[in-house]
Amino acid sequence: MTAASIAPPQPARENSLTNAAIVIVVGVVATTLSQTGVLAGLPLRNLLKNELHVTRSASAAFMFWIGAAWYFKPLAGVFTDAFPIFGSRRRTYILVSSLMAVLCWAGLYFTPHRYGDLLWMCLVINVFMVVASTVVGGYMVETAQAMAGSGRLTAIRQTVSAVCGIIAGPASGFLASIAFGWTAAACGGVMFLLIPAAMLFLNEQRVTLSSREVLDNAGRQLKNIANARTMWAAAGLMALFYIAPGFATALFYKQQIELHMTPQDQGNLALIAGTCSIATAIVYGYACRRLNLRILLFVSLLAATLTNIGYLFYFSKLDAQLIEGINGVGFTLSELALMDLAIRATPFGSEGLGFSLMLSVRNLALFGTDWIGAVLLDKFHLQFSTLVLANSATTLVTVP
Repeated sequence: MTAASIAPPQPARENSLTNAAIVIVVGVVATTLSQTGVLAGLPLRNLLKNELHVTRSASAAFMFWIGAAWYFKPLAGVFTDAFPIFGSRRRTYILVSSLMAVLCWAGLYFTPHRYGDLLWMCLVINVFMVVASTVVGGYMVETAQAMAGSGRLTAIRQTVSAVCGIIAGPASGFLASIAFGWTAAACGGVMFLLIPAAMLFLNEQRVTLSSREVLDNAGRQLKNIANARTMWAAAGLMALFYIAPGFATALFYKQQIELHMTPQDQGNLALIAGTCSIATAIVYGYACRRLNLRILLFVSLLAATLTNIGYLFYFSKLDAQLIEGINGVGFTLSELALMDLAIRATPFGSEGLGFSLMLSVRNLALFGTDWIGAVLLDKFHLQFSTLVLANSATTLVTVP
């Protein structure tokens, strides 16, 4: 047997992996930057506070309700995993949902600046964003499980997300300082990038199913998820980590009212946190191949607790820059370990549903607890430091 017959070249496989990587990277960029809480986050909060003059709790409630679709992301997972459109479980869903999201962002440009009108339009945008994000996530999990490299792919995903944070920070700050219509145009433009990426690089084998097979497939998906005890344990750990009185909205108001920061100053803080996040993701990419996931979880969750306490010393712009950088390391470590766990715990054949279920736990806890935190400040007049201590204490519970 010759050497050539032992190790034949596989250009088709390499090309397929390259195409998959392009779709995943562009998909993460598009579905991350174009979210209403990322590139549009500062412009929306700034509009609510300085143009509509709403309270902290009303602002947090707005951000919670426009993200409602993200809390039901598993429903999108069921459809994309079990109900192919024109024989496609990935490509067609991406093209249709991305196009609709772009059109909705265009619609936001013409939406009157009233609390209710903005809320409903942003909610509809997120419905289509969720579908696109779910399909990209399911496609990523399929690729990760086929390559047996969940830790490395998670690090790549987090690196891309961190790059998005670096871009979104200053860009969001700039958009918040100019007419709001530019925000809608920018988000719609970024979301549009996923359409040509899917058309050119996402190739999948056509799936042909009868209506009976579709219903049976959906039933198998739900049964598969219901019996996935490891996945539910992972979701429980994620819920315990994220369920704490949040202070994202409270911090936004503190930055503008007490520290007199401009939207650009606030965007630059995200730039600092994103830079530290990238460095952390690179380190995790090496560590995940050498350390047990249980060890990584223990170290990461403990680091998140310790770095979170830094917000007790948020007294000046310099303090804010230092604390955001340090927290970028701690929070990113915990996110990486938890996402690594989520990918490993997702059952085969239910990638979109399983992974989106765990992300829904994360999203619901993050936005819901931020609203709770804002209400505690507005209605019960708690101190900002009390929220920080409560948040850190809840995170610490996940370590043992």
